[in-house]
Amino acid sequence: MSPRRRYADLDPELRNFLSLFPQTAMPLLQASGAEFVEQVGLDVVRDIVLKVLTGDNLRDSTEMLTRRRLAAINAATVVMFVRAQATVPDFSEKLYALASRGFDPSVRVSRDQRWLLNWCLGLTEKAVQNVLGDDPSNIEAYQRNFLDSVREVSSRCSQDFGDVSGEIKIFNSDEATISWPFLIALLGTIGAQTLTIRGSDKSVYGKLFERLILGSMLFILGYRMIERPTDSQALTSTDRVFWLSSQEERRESDASLLHEAGSAVRFDMGFIGRGNSEISSDKLTRFQREAEIGGQKSYVATIIIVDRLGARSNVPELAQRVGADIVQMSLAYWPVQVARILAEKFSGFDHELLHIADNAITEHLRTALANVPLTRILGQNPLSDG
Repeated sequence: MSPRRRYADLDPELRNFLSLFPQTAMPLLQASGAEFVEQVGLDVVRDIVLKVLTGDNLRDSTEMLTRRRLAAINAATVVMFVRAQATVPDFSEKLYALASRGFDPSVRVSRDQRWLLNWCLGLTEKAVQNVLGDDPSNIEAYQRNFLDSVREVSSRCSQDFGDVSGEIKIFNSDEATISWPFLIALLGTIGAQTLTIRGSDKSVYGKLFERLILGSMLFILGYRMIERPTDSQALTSTDRVFWLSSQEERRESDASLLHEAGSAVRFDMGFIGRGNSEISSDKLTRFQREAEIGGQKSYVATIIIVDRLGARSNVPELAQRVGADIVQMSLAYWPVQVARILAEKFSGFDHELLHIADNAITEHLRTALANVPLTRILGQNPLSDG
């Protein structure tokens, strides 16, 4: 294999094509939790956390943000295609061979550029794995077959619907003549793009808010956030502490809570709909009943937090048999249920949420959230015992 080289020095034609994507839109391809928080602000993030704590679906709160991101990226892709049609002879015919050059093992392209090239070929990252078998040598045959399919569909569209014509003009300079091959290429690119961006946002928002929601809830319930103690590190104060995203010897948990010496709870959170309850069943087998925590043996309970379960799901019964508890975030004021579980497991546990009226819970959570250090939960500041 030849040494990997910078693409700018390798293929000016492809480099020029990639440069047609508006540079102002490139940051939209780079989604991360930190960028999301910076974009919308902590007040919006805090409001989303409150909504989830009171039974709203996380996807409802983030859907409009995803749509805004998608609309902006879709528009930038239209600009890219219009510019290419105006500057590259026979663009609709050349597009697929051009995009396939990015799969050359000697080529170095960024993740964002790779996404753009994948989309032009109707591919997502998952499709590259499944359709191409993660083998770049398969791209040549794939792009030829893809072009043949576009030609066939374009011909069929002309027969069934008639020819399409017109122009799209951008900035009063770049102009593209509309044809069926051009439209099919553009719509196929946007379709693959939509799948990728939605999958990316689902992952980013899920990981971000798992941490925020669990950390906020445990803060509100009166526990103190610390860094995960090592097995050899004996805790000097073991009352009411928790840590996030711990990696235990056997399986991962999203949060671990140490109520007192010898008594702990591990939490696993998943934004899992009722159609995926089998995933919840798998989660029930993740944790050991006993573990070494902070230099001492502890009894460990398990609490699984999911979006919702189907009416006929047997997961609650299975959870009961293995000594775990299931909490559904679709239920209003589900943190109260968590508080009740903790009160059942730990003698002496008490909290205001167990005693106030339902119509006062939202305001109580809102007030408590105002004092939750979200930036610390996000890991943007060094964690401390304080």
